[in-house]
Amino acid sequence: MRQDEYENYTTRRDMEYVESLAETMPAEAAMEKARQDRAQFLPDGLATERHRLLVAENTTGQVVGYAWVGLEEPRSKTTDTAWLYDISVEEPYRRSGYGRAILAAVEAVAREAGATRLGLNVFGHNAPAISLYQTCGYDVTAQQMAKRL
Repeated sequence: MRQDEYENYTTRRDMEYVESLAETMPAEAAMEKARQDRAQFLPDGLATERHRLLVAENTTGQVVGYAWVGLEEPRSKTTDTAWLYDISVEEPYRRSGYGRAILAAVEAVAREAGATRLGLNVFGHNAPAISLYQTCGYDVTAQQMAKRL
């Protein structure tokens, strides 16, 4: 990922993250959490150690998606588990196999770095992503639930 791509990607990713967080918290709190999370997990932007930000292009060179993978588990910092922070496919290219291809590329990057597992979080309302992960062999390892009152 180039610097100009990074700026565009993180701006859009933060907005999408805020939208998802706003399902469970006030919008202002969601914006603050998105800002804090980026500062915590990507303190040096593209130069952040043990993090890779990838751009996926189709055969004609059009950007079809992005991925952000950390080459260590974010809480324990163990390197046997890589962490998928984000994967996205541009709207016109969804449901065309690009998500699966991007995920396979992320898995290859993680494997090359020595990881034996790839972990991730997914919002419960993101049915397309959950379906992708399930069909690619991912299992639920933890689950949170809530009910609006």
